[in-house]
Amino acid sequence: MMILQPLIDGLAIGSLYALIALSMVIIYKTSEVPNFAQGEMAMLSTFFAYYLMENAGFAFPYAFLGALVFAAVVGVVFEFVFLRREKEVGILGFILITLGFERILYGIAGWKWGSEQKLFPSSFAPLPVSGSTMIHLGGVSISQIKLIIVIVAVSLIGLIFLFFKYTRVGIAMKATQQNATAARINGIRTKRIMSLTWAMSAVVGAIAGMLLVPGTNTSLDANIMLAPLLKGFAAAVLGGMNTLVGSIGGGIILGVIEKFFGFYISSEFETVVAFLIIVIILWFRPGGLFGRHYVRKV
Repeated sequence: MMILQPLIDGLAIGSLYALIALSMVIIYKTSEVPNFAQGEMAMLSTFFAYYLMENAGFAFPYAFLGALVFAAVVGVVFEFVFLRREKEVGILGFILITLGFERILYGIAGWKWGSEQKLFPSSFAPLPVSGSTMIHLGGVSISQIKLIIVIVAVSLIGLIFLFFKYTRVGIAMKATQQNATAARINGIRTKRIMSLTWAMSAVVGAIAGMLLVPGTNTSLDANIMLAPLLKGFAAAVLGGMNTLVGSIGGGIILGVIEKFFGFYISSEFETVVAFLIIVIILWFRPGGLFGRHYVRKV
């Protein structure tokens, strides 16, 4: 039973890493640029949910939905205002734009809410779910909030795969990712698809942010997504930046490695060993465990 406890904990935190990695891969597959503002977009959306609950009196479900709408708007505005109007800036230029937008969002959060840590609700009212209530199955224990995290992550990942496989918009997004010029020739409005891609990515990241705070029993502040973003990006690289399946697998693997090392050796170095294993794996498989070198299709 001892081996099951770190496995369960690893699946829970790995699900969050998988969501963050998935949100980054959705953007990368379309623009071939990693969005380093993803963490701050999720952080600001989480703060918006906090504002709706603490200042506007919204219950958590309504604040949660409001934050998702807010995240989608932020994603669309960023793509339309900052990226669409930039011509031939190159990959490095786009990376610098995302880093600049990350600093803008960080400054907005600090200006609006200050540097004090906020207590984000740990219960999903009106659902009887609490971050402190434990479920015991034999010798394994898991909190209700971690169970919810796994359920939400699996459900969301399933919905995203169904969306890309069976909906016309999802198929149009895949076509745009493979070859934007060919997709435009065939009547796909690639600019709208690009905006929708950024909106979807922002929503997935916001869900991860709002689950991360109660799921890890941490307070809400402007730096809350710094470490999770790095681990989500590492998970995407580990699994493969050009594959949705790889981002999910990379997140789960990273979370499980962390928890096993922390459980059996030392929790102080669990992050270090996780990144060390990533470096070793990428030494042998530069495309990631599940990825492959990108081949543009026509």
